[in-house]
Amino acid sequence: MQNRSFRIGAIVAIIAASLCLPANAQDAPARSQETKGPVTNLPVPRFVSLKGDQGNARRGPSLSHRIDWVFKHNGMPLKITAEFGHWRRVEDRDGAGGWVHYSLLSGVRNVTVESDMAELHARAEQSSPVTGIAEAGAIMKLGECLPRWCEVSQDGIEGWTEKSNLWGVFPDETRE
Repeated sequence: MQNRSFRIGAIVAIIAASLCLPANAQDAPARSQETKGPVTNLPVPRFVSLKGDQGNARRGPSLSHRIDWVFKHNGMPLKITAEFGHWRRVEDRDGAGGWVHYSLLSGVRNVTVESDMAELHARAEQSSPVTGIAEAGAIMKLGECLPRWCEVSQDGIEGWTEKSNLWGVFPDETRE
């Protein structure tokens, strides 16, 4: 019996070790390997935005779970990482989050500017004229995305910036 117990323990340890992926593999899964959510049948992970001025992130998927975090920026981009009933597990650009009721989320795509003083260009080219500057932390509406560039806008200012300046869009994502 003792020998069998050791084998089972070793198998469990091997399985557990195989589930531990390098951090970069978890943060940016290949788009071809994404899974579908069991509730919506939409891709998970995926990006959405906060619908109102406030959203409570709970420890688990129900109102009986305690609130761990409160999102307070209308339009804030969030990444859905899991689904359960009417609840979505989300995280922000810093990895903070929890379970949020789906009614607090919108499919509208916004991004957060990651680079301070990110240049917005008239075209998706570094040599094109600069149409504006975006500060780090600015929330902007996401438009078209090419392999390296995305079009963004906010308050009448629009332009193209490199994806590396943004959080809320996958590195290999394209949009029309």
